[in-house]
Amino acid sequence: MKNETVYMKEAGTMFIREIEVPEPKDDEVLVEIKYCGICGSDVHYYENGRIGDYIVEGDFTLGHEVAGEIVKLGSNVKDLKVGDRVALEPGIPCGKCECCKEGKYNLCPDVVFFATPPVQGALQNYVVHPADMCFKLPDHVGMEEGALVEPLCVGLHACRQGDVKLGDNVVILGAGCIGLATLLSAKAMGASNVVVVDLFEKRLEFAKEMGANYVINAGREDVFDECRKIFGGRGADIVIETAGSPKTIYQTPMLAKQGGTVVLVGIAVNNDLTYNFGQVMSKELTIKSVFRYRNLYPVAIAAIADGSIDVKKMITHRFPLHEAKKAFDTVIADAENVVKAVIEL
Repeated sequence: MKNETVYMKEAGTMFIREIEVPEPKDDEVLVEIKYCGICGSDVHYYENGRIGDYIVEGDFTLGHEVAGEIVKLGSNVKDLKVGDRVALEPGIPCGKCECCKEGKYNLCPDVVFFATPPVQGALQNYVVHPADMCFKLPDHVGMEEGALVEPLCVGLHACRQGDVKLGDNVVILGAGCIGLATLLSAKAMGASNVVVVDLFEKRLEFAKEMGANYVINAGREDVFDECRKIFGGRGADIVIETAGSPKTIYQTPMLAKQGGTVVLVGIAVNNDLTYNFGQVMSKELTIKSVFRYRNLYPVAIAAIADGSIDVKKMITHRFPLHEAKKAFDTVIADAENVVKAVIEL
C-alpha cells in the first residue's frame, strides 16, 4: 500500500512524499482516507505559517476534516469492522484531566489534534486513529459529507454556546464554510431570522440558498443600518463571528441587543485585538467563545442522515491529491468563489 502524504515546509510551499503505512495499536484502527476538506485554519498555516502561538516548523502535514474506510483493526477493537465508512473526530484528549472529567474534552490541555503544530495532519492516504474517535456513517451518507461533519460540529457548538432557540434573531459574520455551517445549525435549532454578512456576493448567494433570511454585502452596504432595519431598531439576540477578522470581531458588540449574546468563533492570525468593552458593559452582554467542539459527532451525523442539515451543497471545488497545492492556492486566490474545497484521495 502506498501512503502518499502532502507536506508543507514553509508558508506557500507544498510537496508530496511517500511514507510508511502506520500500524494500528490495540485500541486503534487503520483508516484509508477518502476525502479531506480544506479548513480556514489549514489555509492560515499554508499562507502564514502560523495561527497565534501555533507555528509550523519543519515538514508539516495539514488536514483534519476527513472521512475514510477502515482497512485494519487493533486487537481490542470490537465495535467497528474492516470496511466500515467513518468520519474521524480529529482530537484525541487525555481523558484524565479536569476538563476531560467534566466532559469538556475539547479544552484538554494535552489534546492531540490533527494538523495543529507539532501534531501532523491527515492529508495522506492512511492514518491510524483511536477507534472511539471514529464514527460510522450510515449507508446513505457519502464520504464527502463525512468529511464535512467536522466543520458542522463547529457550527453546532457555536449555536449551543449562544443558546440559539426557537424565534431568535441571529447575525452571522462571515459566509465561509464555518459561517454556513453555523447558519444551517441555527436554522435547525429554530432561529427565526438569520442574517449573514460577508464581502463576497457568491458566498451570500449560497447563504440565501441555504436558508438565510437576509444577507448583507459589507462591501456595499452599511451593516449596522441594515441590521437596524431588519430587526426594527433592536440588535440581534445572538451575534456569531466566524470570519476571524479583527474588523468583524470588533463589530460584534455593536450588533447585539441589550442583554444579548456574542459568540466568537473565528480565530484571528494575531492574538492582540482591539475590542469595544464600553458596548459590552453598557449592554450587559454575554460573551462566549468557541474552541472546536465536544460531544457532537453523533449529533451532526444524525442531522445529516435524516436530512435536517444538508452540508454537501457547501462544496464548490474538488481536487485530486496530486493537485493539493493548486487546491490551496485556489482557495486563497479565488476566495470570492470558493465556499468549500475538498481533496479526494
